[in-house]
Amino acid sequence: MSETQIKVPNIGDFKDVEVIEVLVEEGQSIKKNDPLITIESDKSSVEIPSNLDGEIKTLKIKIGDRVSEGDLILTIKNISKIIKEKPKEKIDIEKNFKKNDLIKPIIEKNFVNNKIADITSASPKARKFARELGVDINQVTGTEKEGRVVEDDIKRFVSLSSRNKAEVKENKSSKIKKEFEHSDFGRIEIKDIPRVKRLSSKYLINSWLTIPHVTNHDEADITEMESFRSSLADMYTGEKIKITPLAFIVKALVASLKKFPNFNSSIDEIETGKMTLKKYYHIGIAVDTPNGLMVPKIRNADNKKISLISKELKQVSELCRNLKIDKKELFGGSMTITSLGGIGGSFFTPIINYPEVAILGVGRSEKKKVFVDGKFQTRTMLPISLSYDHRIIDGAEAARFNNELKENLGKNFAYKLAV
Repeated sequence: MSETQIKVPNIGDFKDVEVIEVLVEEGQSIKKNDPLITIESDKSSVEIPSNLDGEIKTLKIKIGDRVSEGDLILTIKNISKIIKEKPKEKIDIEKNFKKNDLIKPIIEKNFVNNKIADITSASPKARKFARELGVDINQVTGTEKEGRVVEDDIKRFVSLSSRNKAEVKENKSSKIKKEFEHSDFGRIEIKDIPRVKRLSSKYLINSWLTIPHVTNHDEADITEMESFRSSLADMYTGEKIKITPLAFIVKALVASLKKFPNFNSSIDEIETGKMTLKKYYHIGIAVDTPNGLMVPKIRNADNKKISLISKELKQVSELCRNLKIDKKELFGGSMTITSLGGIGGSFFTPIINYPEVAILGVGRSEKKKVFVDGKFQTRTMLPISLSYDHRIIDGAEAARFNNELKENLGKNFAYKLAV
């Protein structure tokens, strides 16, 4: 049984370069042109291919080693045929290392697992970044000249891969083979899922997969607001004016958005590094209908009195329940309010209405004993749940936003609102 050494070939004037990848292992069968290791200089990365057929007996090199021409890479046995290295291949390696300027993008062809694979052109910095993220750089599509891969390409690849994996996982879970039919256990009834719910499902899935949700829970003291609301009456007839608490919440939310503009924004693609700050205040209202949840918008809520907002809330809710709302009215919002106050419950975790970056969940108000001004008092407390996009809003900012919202719903704001 013959045994032959494979050494580092002539790599030009560059000496003492780092081994960044070991592509084979002991006991593995290799063929001529199979890549063995990847070495990296200040200017480029190059794979060193085998010039022999055989089985690896001993691997003499590891990641992090520094090598020069003539250093031993490995020994092989069971050689069926020894083929001398072609001068042309040697010259290609020298060319890659001898250039003093940035290497021009090239695509080399090598045999990997008996199949031809493309070796993507990229700078050493980009290759290192890909390795740190566990990304196969050969799968990344480069956007620079001649397909050269840069760090932004790798970031984009990781983002899309994560999203695709989540979608694949979701799709696979929906296709799990059922062991039994529901009817095997008793009587059933098959009904159509309401069209609104079917249409909204893809938006909910997209929001949940795209946005890293965090929810901040708090309570707002609305004692003065409720007292003020219940005291409203027509100045001529004396009849009480019924205004929904939601109208006050809309107005208070607009005031908070003006102080925290990041909450009135959208991120179309995080990779661009840009966000869209909206100069309008269109507040979405989640409406419970027999057909499913719909979210029409109260347009330009900053310019409307509370009485008009209350009137519009009734109008758009009725249009939604009768499926007569214009589709466009379901889009283009600043932030959404979803209220369970009329049904019950306190805190929950609402899903953000993409492409918005926050949503306010409101529970049912409740009278509680609260320690105020050195003593316990009975106060009307409103549970609020603020879900936000953690890519653009951090926890401290969310807490400050909630504090501002509570202030706007409290005694310092309620009396200032024009009815």
